[in-house]
Amino acid sequence: MTITEAPETTAAPTSSKATKPSVLMCRPEYFTVSYRINPWMHPEDPTDTSLALKQWDVLYETYQNLGFDVQLIEGLPGLPDMVYAANGGFVVDGIAYGAKFHYPERGPEGPAYMDWFREHGFDVREPVETNEGEGDFLLVGDTILAASGFRSDTGSHQEIAAIYGREVVSLQLINPSYYHLDTALAVIDPTTIAYLPSAFDEPSLAILRERYPDAIIATEEDASILGLNSFSDGHNVVIAERATTFARDLADRGYNPIGVDLSELLLGGGGVKCCTLELRS
Repeated sequence: MTITEAPETTAAPTSSKATKPSVLMCRPEYFTVSYRINPWMHPEDPTDTSLALKQWDVLYETYQNLGFDVQLIEGLPGLPDMVYAANGGFVVDGIAYGAKFHYPERGPEGPAYMDWFREHGFDVREPVETNEGEGDFLLVGDTILAASGFRSDTGSHQEIAAIYGREVVSLQLINPSYYHLDTALAVIDPTTIAYLPSAFDEPSLAILRERYPDAIIATEEDASILGLNSFSDGHNVVIAERATTFARDLADRGYNPIGVDLSELLLGGGGVKCCTLELRS
């Protein structure tokens, strides 16, 4: 467990007002489950690409209706997981830190996303350390929560601290079903998170409890359908439609939960947030 301190910065104000984020998405034109690199994947079971596309379209339209700036990257044949755009990099202050995937099946996605970042004017930093982008790095206010345990190496935490000059707090994941941070923790606004305690080791839990005493604690049932794999603009929170307890908890605190069905993409181990990479200029 490490906590990397960056130079002191001004904390982001607490706010539940909606923003209009810019996000990157990839249509699941080549989606299937042809290999197994996480517990959700079962190549022996059939997948329906046309259904995945229809469900993805609903998410895309939801973002457009909320006023988001939605950018698209073209999927590539032979890369069925490219739809999970969050893993393609981490973008803050116009700087895009590229992904270097743990499993070779996803390796070519890293260069593909870095090419897109370059073509669209981002300052691209190629990774030395293994990392899976916003799957394991989440920005909460001015602090970057960074996970290791299954996909991203701890060395990538030092790498992003040096690149962005922000505080990086390292967390350890211990449940293989929640192999990325964004499957076990959701950022609701600059001061509010939701998380599943059983996904983290005890030192990580101590950090989360101290820093976020008012966090929403997710149920195992909601987490098991990747209910925490959600995306928030600070007020509207797009979540798995079956995560009913999470939706109620959000509504009780004044947020607006919006449920979508991505059950076909769940077969590959992804949900709302996995399909969404925030582009912060």
